[in-house]
Amino acid sequence: MSVAYRNPHVGAPPAEIDITPDLVRALLTAQHPDLAHLPIRLVASGWDNDMFRLGDDMAVRMPRRLVGVELLQNEQRWLPEVARGGLPLPVPAPLRLGVAGEGYPWPWSVLPWMPGGPADLDPLRADQAPVLARFLKAVHRPAPDDAPLNMGRGLPLRERVSYVAPRMARLAAETDLITPRIREVWDRALAAPLDVEATWLHGDPHARNVLTQDGVMTAVIDWGDMCRGDPATDLSSLWMLLPDLASRHAAMAAYGASDATWLRAAGWAVNYAVVLVDAGRVNDPRLAAMGAKTFAAIEAGD
Repeated sequence: MSVAYRNPHVGAPPAEIDITPDLVRALLTAQHPDLAHLPIRLVASGWDNDMFRLGDDMAVRMPRRLVGVELLQNEQRWLPEVARGGLPLPVPAPLRLGVAGEGYPWPWSVLPWMPGGPADLDPLRADQAPVLARFLKAVHRPAPDDAPLNMGRGLPLRERVSYVAPRMARLAAETDLITPRIREVWDRALAAPLDVEATWLHGDPHARNVLTQDGVMTAVIDWGDMCRGDPATDLSSLWMLLPDLASRHAAMAAYGASDATWLRAAGWAVNYAVVLVDAGRVNDPRLAAMGAKTFAAIEAGD
């Protein structure tokens, strides 16, 4: 199975279907009637899914565009298996599954409600470095041969060049973000050998997918891009999430990896920074700010 990669340079896409609390309640009434009496309210609209809070302890996750369906099914199939292996932070493995009905054409999930808010609004404290490292280490275990691959995550970084290069060129022409330091980190990453076996990956470890309370990690969400591949992809989160060079060094020491892996991870951080800024400048200032913050972390050094 291969998971499609989204094209964020066009900006946050519009929904392809209107999902209302009334529709969610109708689906619950038809398929999970014991939950249909609970309060329902929209709490987030992402690129691919709308999220509704269901009572106090649950959420309903519903694709808002066709491209999100495969990602949701990927999460439904594989996240319970990864979670059963034991992770040091909560993850929203589905509690119930839903199918098309009541005029809604796609599958959907009932999830546990995760505590906290997105880390781009409540950044991680420096002392969370070993917590992040332990979580990533727990995720990065061998994946079965039939685990999904992803066209944009976990692959050799040089296969991203055709995607990243025009976006990097656009940012170089229109901003001051693509500095000699950024180009050096990118080039070193492209030259670094892929010296590890493929593992499970979260696949999209940016700050909106990490939840915090007062700077403490509480959960990791949005597993639609989970796949088998190079763990350096996820290790890019050290540059996206941690506040300073010292905390990144602490996370590196706690995780333990080869020099080549850290070079590739820094390159993946450049990849994410480029994509976040290039997409966010269109219509999502929070994304652009996340990317600019990641560029600043890369500039701060190894």
